[in-house]
Amino acid sequence: MSPLATRVATAVVLVPIVLAALFLLPPSGWALASLAAVGAAAREWSRLSGAGGLAASAYAAAIVALGLALIFVPSAAFARGWPDGLVVAVCGAATLFWVFVAVPWVARRWPVRKRAALAFAGLLVLIGAWVALVQLQARSPWHVLAAMAIVWIADTAAYFAGRAFGRRKLAPLVSPGKTWEGVWGALAAVAVYAAALVPAARWAGYEGPWSAPALVAWIGLVVALAALSVVGDLLESWLKRGAGVKDSGRLLPGHGGVLDRTDALLAAMPPAALAAQFWLRG
Repeated sequence: MSPLATRVATAVVLVPIVLAALFLLPPSGWALASLAAVGAAAREWSRLSGAGGLAASAYAAAIVALGLALIFVPSAAFARGWPDGLVVAVCGAATLFWVFVAVPWVARRWPVRKRAALAFAGLLVLIGAWVALVQLQARSPWHVLAAMAIVWIADTAAYFAGRAFGRRKLAPLVSPGKTWEGVWGALAAVAVYAAALVPAARWAGYEGPWSAPALVAWIGLVVALAALSVVGDLLESWLKRGAGVKDSGRLLPGHGGVLDRTDALLAAMPPAALAAQFWLRG
């Protein structure tokens, strides 16, 4: 089977499974199902950080144990999602990491050396994205799809805009294939997507007025999420360069590892969950 056929076959099998879990499982079931993917991603993150097989497995087990505690320990108060305070704390910490640590990390190409720092970064990234996905699904599976679509549209538009117009490299020492023209194409596409979502705002739970400033703020938020998704992609590329590997893993035939398919989502989901927490009716 050719690499393209393998890639398509994996997607054909995986996408219906993910959609079925997203729409048919209750929040607790979705939390457990998505935690399994987080565990696989945690092992890949640890391997990219230079850990051996046993250490990587132990790190993944610790991440999964923390997730299970957030679901089942009574003090976490998980029911249909978590209390607002926990979501704001976890997703807020992850968002701060992506804005104030990941951006300079990629821009300045900090070397990947200190395993303890990388392990803590992985904790913020993976648990933050997981909490965001679970909380969004508890509100509505459509909220998860709408948030994920920002990343998918940005990635697709960046690819085609880059191929058509790409001249200036975005970060040639991190990810040589990305261009500034691709980024601008991605941001323009998600701005159009944000405007197209406005008629569904009331249905989604937005109760505020639709003034011109509110519209600008909404489009600006979606564009910012897309920009952060680019940072997520670049950070994983930098980690792979530091580890000297092409893919984060081999779990998904034709696609590489879990991190290879979710790197952009990891960055965009925590701020998306925060926006839903503050702007949408529960």
